[in-house]
Amino acid sequence: MESEKKPSAVSDVGAWAMNVISSVGIIMANKQLMSSSGYAFSFATTLTGFHFTVTALVGLVSNATGLSASKYVPMWELLWFSVVANMSIAGMNFSLMLNSVGFYQISKLSMIPVVCVMEWIINNKHYSRKVKMSVVVVVIGVGVCTVTDVKVNAKGFLCACVAVFCTSLQQITIGSLQKKYSIGSFELLSKTAPIQALSLLGLGPFVDYYLNGKFITNYKMSTAAILFILLSCTLAVFCNVSQYLCIGRFSATSFQVLGHMKTVCVLTLGWLLFDSEMTFKNIMGMVLAVMGMVIYSWAVEADRSNARTLPLTKNSLTEEEIRLLKEGVENTPVKDIELSESKG
Repeated sequence: MESEKKPSAVSDVGAWAMNVISSVGIIMANKQLMSSSGYAFSFATTLTGFHFTVTALVGLVSNATGLSASKYVPMWELLWFSVVANMSIAGMNFSLMLNSVGFYQISKLSMIPVVCVMEWIINNKHYSRKVKMSVVVVVIGVGVCTVTDVKVNAKGFLCACVAVFCTSLQQITIGSLQKKYSIGSFELLSKTAPIQALSLLGLGPFVDYYLNGKFITNYKMSTAAILFILLSCTLAVFCNVSQYLCIGRFSATSFQVLGHMKTVCVLTLGWLLFDSEMTFKNIMGMVLAVMGMVIYSWAVEADRSNARTLPLTKNSLTEEEIRLLKEGVENTPVKDIELSESKG
């Protein structure tokens, strides 16, 4: 049994590592590509369309060469999911434009409790007290190291609410679709990527024009900018695949909590590579966030261990307890037993 668990644990770590490395890498590449001190390519929504176009091409090649198999998923579910995913992207872009950076960070932090509540409502999932406390520690830690000024207006608040809701729903839906249709993460991504690519490339330029007042056709493309766009698209493939892998293997809540390790890495690399300010408050927040992530991992593993040992506890009843249970069952009407089983 131990030999069977090791490859699974290694692949789990590999999926997380791929997601963290590719996510941090794409943020660093996009920072250089989109910043005014870099190549000033300020077309975030269209760039996301490029990302999904390359991802769709990779999926098409993979299916054509037999490296992956295409499984059936109803088109209406793919369309519904793509609409939610695109609203998540657009909502995040509008939220960042209309709100302060501080409120934008708070809205991203709020996705953890929102995902928890939505998984409780949709999947009837319950969390132990240890897990809840660790989530609070992560939220406080990331908040301390990222949240600065907090200014909000009515339009910005509405966009942030749409972004948080759609992003949370998207991440929960990824796991649900994989389980419902027994489809792998990459196979699901290869089905949704073309739809998202077409819609984002069609609407992206107009959304970007609303955000920054410029059309992409007016941008003067340079060789260096093209190379960074290609780098960003390549990293996006790994980022998208690893996101589907992680949510498929774990849960949307785990993805949100442990995913904030990316925030810590981005702040650290920003300080090392781009001379970003690193204060004592940032450092303390990062330490607290990492502590919360460690506690969360320990709490989840403890809950799994308790679940595995629960049958052993039930089998170690004393003779007196067994006698009392038998008497209780014999004296209980059959209808009551059936009702209690259905309630459980």
